Amino acid sequence: MAASSSKQKKVKFVDPPQSPPLVPVEQTKGTNGLDKVILRVPSGFTTEVYFMGGQVTSWKNEVGQELLFLSKKAIFKPPKAIRGGIPIIFPQFRNLGTATPHGFARNRIFKIDPYPTLPPTSSKADLDLLLTPHEDDMKYWPFRFEIRLRVSLGLNGKLTMKVRIRNIDAKPFKFTFAFHNYFNVSDVGEVRVEGLETQYYFNDTMNKERLTDQGDSIVFDEEVDKIFIETPDKICILDHESKRTFVIIKEGLPDVAVLNPWEKRAKAIPDLDNKEYRKFVCVVPARIENSITLKPNMEWTGMQELRAVPSTCYSGLLDPHSPVRND
Repeated sequence: MAASSSKQKKVKFVDPPQSPPLVPVEQTKGTNGLDKVILRVPSGFTTEVYFMGGQVTSWKNEVGQELLFLSKKAIFKPPKAIRGGIPIIFPQFRNLGTATPHGFARNRIFKIDPYPTLPPTSSKADLDLLLTPHEDDMKYWPFRFEIRLRVSLGLNGKLTMKVRIRNIDAKPFKFTFAFHNYFNVSDVGEVRVEGLETQYYFNDTMNKERLTDQGDSIVFDEEVDKIFIETPDKICILDHESKRTFVIIKEGLPDVAVLNPWEKRAKAIPDLDNKEYRKFVCVVPARIENSITLKPNMEWTGMQELRAVPSTCYSGLLDPHSPVRND
């Protein structure tokens, strides 16, 4: 009987496709060709920072959900400030005489800091930017300064911003400062802010009289424009509908502005859609009431850390030892 024969085929094993290597810091072009940097960490969180204003315009979680609000009508065209994200407010909060509203820093082009002095973070997703005076600013704020800004994205998505302002002039100067956070929320009517209860504030929609609230938290059912004075260093924004809580930890920034323009005022803001006021709340760590005085060669530092955590994990009383602060 003839032996049976079988044909054997060579099997070619193909390596599975490899994910592209993670680039923690990537410089690229953004809207209207403006320069920006994307920070990434392995967990999937990302942050985008425009050189225009040194402004964070995006902060996304591990599943790509946007955590910061950016107006659909935002104008990416210098010197117009970008509506949304986290503008840098310097050297004053709102108007002072002929100065640009909220200062000029948010209207200027930062550059990569050629000599960063802070050590890298564990994630290596750090961006160091530098701003020095523009000749147009010297006309009404005639001082020489350096603003050094570090934006860092932690492995767990924590967004940290640290600013150092140095007087390199021959005379002292005064200034105020703020991180003007626009948080993306499901609906402003479903949001409350905890940590500012019973704190003194100025209500800018009414007058400069110092007031205090007796409620448990701040809620939004009309225009809110309050500047809280000498506040705790930890604030929470609870978004009930999305079941998300934003945690702000701050240093060197004793005041907090809480803002939402509501319907009437929103219609008067050209780079904000009429209904967009329902999609954000501004909680702004700041130094407003008592300005900072810097003598020549002196430096001031301010910092904020932002986290987004499930509301079921963090609400109610603010525990300074809570593990949400740790990486």
